[in-house]
Amino acid sequence: MFVHIPTPLLPLLVMLGLAMPSLAMPPEGSAPPPMPTYQMRAATPDGDRLNSTATAETLFSNHCGYCHLPYGMGTTVLMMRRMPMGASPASALLTNRDDLTVDYIKAVVRQGIGAMPRQTRVDITDSELAKVADFLAGGSQ
Repeated sequence: MFVHIPTPLLPLLVMLGLAMPSLAMPPEGSAPPPMPTYQMRAATPDGDRLNSTATAETLFSNHCGYCHLPYGMGTTVLMMRRMPMGASPASALLTNRDDLTVDYIKAVVRQGIGAMPRQTRVDITDSELAKVADFLAGGSQ
């Protein structure tokens, strides 16, 4: 059965949970739903960031992953930029690339490119960037 609700009343009814029950707030005290796996990141490492003992994969996940892991904005932009040149969609993931050099990665991170803003030494320290760049370049200098 269709019930017409006057437009000005709809937001009020939604807030009260009387319309669109799927949009209503969960019961108080209930746990939130789990995050989708593509939004999960490695735990932020403790300690001295200038001499980080974190692995390159952890650093990449923490500093770059929000944009450059699957479903991230950076991955989407790179896919749209690379596919017209004949590259596969999988090449939009930086971890799948084999054409990145350490120097190129460092330059792009520090200077920014396209929609990617430059990352300062507060965002990612030089030692952290060195590890991430080496990881993405496949261990080559």
